Amino acid sequence: MGWIEIVIEVARDQAEALSDALMEAGALSVSVEDADEGTDAERPLFGEPGMEPEQAAWDRSRVVALAGKDSDHAAIVTDAAKAIGLDYALPFSTREVEEQDWVRLTQSQFEPIHIGRRIWVVPSWHDAPADADALVLELDPGLAFGTGSHPTTRLCMEWLETNAADPAKVQTLLDYGCGSGILALVAAKVGVPQVIGVDIDPQALEAAAYNTTRNQCEATYYLPEAFAQAHPEGERFDVVAANILAGPLQLMAPMLAGRVRAGGSLVLSGVLDRQADEVIAAYAPYIPLTVWASHDGWVALAGRLPE
Repeated sequence: MGWIEIVIEVARDQAEALSDALMEAGALSVSVEDADEGTDAERPLFGEPGMEPEQAAWDRSRVVALAGKDSDHAAIVTDAAKAIGLDYALPFSTREVEEQDWVRLTQSQFEPIHIGRRIWVVPSWHDAPADADALVLELDPGLAFGTGSHPTTRLCMEWLETNAADPAKVQTLLDYGCGSGILALVAAKVGVPQVIGVDIDPQALEAAAYNTTRNQCEATYYLPEAFAQAHPEGERFDVVAANILAGPLQLMAPMLAGRVRAGGSLVLSGVLDRQADEVIAAYAPYIPLTVWASHDGWVALAGRLPE
């Protein structure tokens, strides 16, 4: 069976409702793009947790619906337009989706990633490196929230490899905003005895638990409320790591710094070069931070709480 993409350009306030209506009318999937992409009028659309845009759309939005080649594409668009109260025909175009082996194509786009001195992130369809000293994490893109490809994740992984590999000094580690659990996995792999991950997304915790079992590691994962009950506020950790975004990191400064034991370390990433000073300033009353390393415009901040 072949596939067709139905392409409709609409205003911002119609994009979300039309997307839902197209699904109800028989589309198999729907995405929304910037109709001005690639032009001087292109505008980025993003938000930090707690500060997301009200509408996931642009002033001129392109709604793209996937449908079967033999479907009645005009009927799908007409039914969707009526469902959102439009009394006129929506102009649309179609484009054919080339038949491909999508699994093989996706797999071909992801190769093992070498990070730091000996960390390797290896998709399941690849063989692990022959180096007996390699620290291998088996993670499949698409099945996890984060696989080490982003600079912020790489920076934290490199910091952990360099600074958390001595169990005599690092007995406990808290990964706050753990996502796929990749930082927790690195910590466990380098020898941290007790690793805890926290995330607000239950699906992220499921992915983290799956990845931990798959990599034969030990770590425990919590939603924030459950973490606070199991590990009361007075409990502190040798290392606290958080790879989130600058805004939330600043808001969480008292909480995250308050989880670092005397003599322990805090490492933060998800911070752009230009945001480093303001994040450092937010943590200054609690723990001194400096730029530990940078990569592609992102930085990792790290500091040690005095004894």
